[in-house]
Amino acid sequence: MEKDISIVPAIEGIWKSNTITSAKDAKDKNSSNWKQVDTTSFWKIKRVIYTEHVKTKKGKDSVVYKPANYYMIELVNNHRDTTFYKFHMTLFHVNKALYADLMPVDNAGLGKSLLANESYFTVHTLARVIIKNNQLSLSWLGAEYMKEMIEKKRVRVSYKWVESAKRLLLTGTSEQLTGMIERYADELRFIDWSNQKAMLKLNRTI
Repeated sequence: MEKDISIVPAIEGIWKSNTITSAKDAKDKNSSNWKQVDTTSFWKIKRVIYTEHVKTKKGKDSVVYKPANYYMIELVNNHRDTTFYKFHMTLFHVNKALYADLMPVDNAGLGKSLLANESYFTVHTLARVIIKNNQLSLSWLGAEYMKEMIEKKRVRVSYKWVESAKRLLLTGTSEQLTGMIERYADELRFIDWSNQKAMLKLNRTI
């Protein structure tokens, strides 16, 4: 997946989230996919930049800035002075579509965030991303889709079943996941990105 990693400046900024309910979940009055932190927070997205202190040829102290190939997402409150949760986000293109691989930075506050608590792929979460007209749409691939493709042998991805959590834990490489996306992500009969359990639309504020 390294060769597919993308830098997308348009994704940087502060966004306000709105939930999107799938047609299936709209019929279920008891469906509650998102938690408070996910939907009431502002999403602050910024590319990670490392600083390195070096000596010039003349022996003077200098600072070198090195942009990373991934972003940091911070879920912050209305005044943006409190951070509830952080995620690393790596963007990549497959077949011209944009995807995000998100990974929690730590385990704090799991109960307050669906993304942190469920994580769909337990450690990593995979979302299709659309940026248009100052809106950012995110649709996370649900575990049931992955489970069905594995059971029907459409995709070969290393995994193990976690009985206590009743979910799949992917243990394979990013290349295996990318291969699955290349084959099936654009096929509506395999993956319906508009009908996932976890979908958000973010509106730019800054």
